[in-house]
Formats: sequence, C-alpha cells, structure tokens
Amino acid sequence: MSIVEIKVPVIGESVTEVTLAQWLKKDGEYVNLDDPICEFESDKATLELPAEKAGILIHVAKVGDDLTIGAVVAKIDTSAAKGSSAAPTKSEEQPAQAVSAPAITATTREVNYSTGHPSPAAAKILRENDVPAATVQGTGKDGRITKDDAVRATEAKLQTPAPVPAKKEMPAPKVPTVAAAFSRNEHEKKMSRMRRTIAKRLVSAKNNTAMLTTFNEIDMSALMKLRKDYQDKFVAKYGIKLGFMSPFAKACAKVLLEMPDVNAYVNDENIIYHDFVDISIAVSTPNGLVVPPVRNVESLSLASIEHAIAALANKAREGSLSLEDMSGGTFTITNGGIFGSLLSTPILNEPQSAILGMHAIQERPIAVNGQVVVRPMMYVALSYDHRIIDGSTAVTFLVKVKELIEDPIKLLLDI
Repeated sequence: MSIVEIKVPVIGESVTEVTLAQWLKKDGEYVNLDDPICEFESDKATLELPAEKAGILIHVAKVGDDLTIGAVVAKIDTSAAKGSSAAPTKSEEQPAQAVSAPAITATTREVNYSTGHPSPAAAKILRENDVPAATVQGTGKDGRITKDDAVRATEAKLQTPAPVPAKKEMPAPKVPTVAAAFSRNEHEKKMSRMRRTIAKRLVSAKNNTAMLTTFNEIDMSALMKLRKDYQDKFVAKYGIKLGFMSPFAKACAKVLLEMPDVNAYVNDENIIYHDFVDISIAVSTPNGLVVPPVRNVESLSLASIEHAIAALANKAREGSLSLEDMSGGTFTITNGGIFGSLLSTPILNEPQSAILGMHAIQERPIAVNGQVVVRPMMYVALSYDHRIIDGSTAVTFLVKVKELIEDPIKLLLDI
C-alpha cells in the first residue's frame, strides 16, 4: 500500500492561508489523476485542488478549516484498484509520501476542469435542488457545468411532474420554519474567508487613509437618448447592449489621464503614478463584493468595455475568477443604483486613491435656463485619499466626468 499526502499548494505571493470551502469528492471515493477533489476559498477567489495521483481519497481536513500553505488536506491510497470505495484504516496505512500540488493558476484551473464538473455556483444550485451533476449536460469550457446549465436543469426538474405516492404512504406535511412570536433565539455562523478579507480591507481603508467624499449630480438625458437611438444598431453590430457602466468607465479613464493624481497611490513616502487606466468594477456575488479590473480602459471602445465587464461579472458569479483576474486596478467604480441606492459614500479600494459611486436615476425637478424642468438625474460620489488628492482636484475630476456624461458626443469624439 502506498499513501500520498496532498498539501495546500502555493497559490499566490500574498496568500498565506486558505479555507476549505467544500469537498468535491467523498471520503473513500476513488479519484483519477487531475480530478478536482476540493475547493479552497482564498482572500480573493475560489480555487479547485486537483488530485495529484489516482487512488482512494482520504479526507484529512474538514470543511471550514483554515489551512496554511503546505498543510495536509488529504491523502490518496495509490495502491487501490479503480472501482474500490473503502478508505484504508489507519493500521493499514504506510508512511505517507509527501507530494505538494503545483501552484494553482488560471491555466491550471482551465486544464484540470473535468467534463461534467459544476462550477461552484452551479454546484450550489444543484445541491440545493437535489439535482445530480451526472444528469446535467455541461456547456462550459471542456464540458464544465455552468450556472446557466444548473438553472436549466433545476427548472426542467420542477416542470417534470413527480409521481404521487399511495395515500397511506403520504408523508406528513412539512411545517415551514418560522421564528415564533417574541423569539429570542440566536445562532452563530463562521464568516467566510472572503467576508473576513472584505472586513479587514474596509477597516484598513478607514483607518489608514485620509478618506473624504465629494458629491455632484448628472443629468442623464443626453446619454439615455443616445442609448435609445442607437441601442438596436449597437446590439446588432457588437452582440451586447450599451449600458451606463461603459460610458462612465470611458469618461473616468479620459479624465484620469488628464489628472494623474487621481490615478495614483501612496507607497510609503512615494507616489506611484500610472500611464494607463485599469478600472475595477464592483460586482456583487453570493459570497460578497469583488472588484475585478478591466485593463487599459483608455484604449478600449465602449463595446469592448461592455464585453469585458460582462465576462468578469459572469466569472465572478460562477466563482471562477482567478487571482490574475482579481489583481491590479488603478481606480474603482461601484454602482449602488442597481440596488436602488440614491446616495452613498463608497469606501476606498486600497491601495487605490479614489472610487466613483454611481446611484439610481431618478426624475427630479431642476432649473434649466431659468425654467423648472423634470430630468432623469443621478447623484455621483467620489471618495478619495486626501493625502494625495486635494479637494479642488477631486471636485474638478467629478465636474469633468459630469460634463462628458451630459454631453457624450465629447466623449465619443475625444474632445
């Protein structure tokens, strides 16, 4: 009998610890080489660990355990024949041969996806609706089951009438779990690693930067008219709708190159400037808020920005963002308006020095040329690090963005 130890691999330079999010293979189950056996939750993304050998899997760590890099996660009995299902007893085990898995990268994840294996988001949907992954046809890369595949499979199951058992076998009706009147019950749940990381970063931004917020409002009439007039042609040519995020990202990129202080950050006693604009787009996921960047926005068209944002958002919701997808960013945009927020003060995304908050579009009476008219208005907020960005610079930045959005022809003509 030969036992091989599977250890937590090196994931990234800044990652020293991960959380075991879930097992993808059961204890005692036979696994093939490169089968994903478990998922780790790091500070930034969910990552899969492939089996380094074929054999019987023996769980060592438990779901929810925090594991340092190099810690033993599992063992594999490589002497077991395929078709075996029982894990060896401790008395049968020989001294383990340590095998460290290679660093998990975006490339490793793509190569090691097994056909028919669900993404984290898809696995959650299938698990909650009791749909076996083996019955779902994957349409993702290499046959991977995507979130959409899982949703379709769940809907198909719900539409299939279940056989009605004989009356005497009918189970007692389930009583929904509802808190009793004046209940004082409490329950405790461990924070996910991503939620813990978010908490630490937000507290750090509040405590370690001189954060201040300035506000303005934007008349969205011209941009909304442009979208209405050209949306059909835009979709026909580029295969994606023109939203509000790409014009805002493009406007910010243009102004950021004109005002480099807002596109820089403080590094000890130095200031790091960028001659490019990578805009981090805040995306809400079941596990928390992530901010993957769209790179070189200053060089992209509106269609390219829309496609890039859509691709990152889909990967974020499926839990398939890689560490490379999450790294970098020189400026952040967050849109609380999609949730109905009318006004807020966004928190800096360190080490960046500024973040733009977009909000809900609401018709309001405003004065135009001495007349009161009703226009679709949006409040915008710019939170910035006052150590590097002066108040006048922040106000000017927001005014310039406002002017470009209110007259989008200037943005399109780059004037």
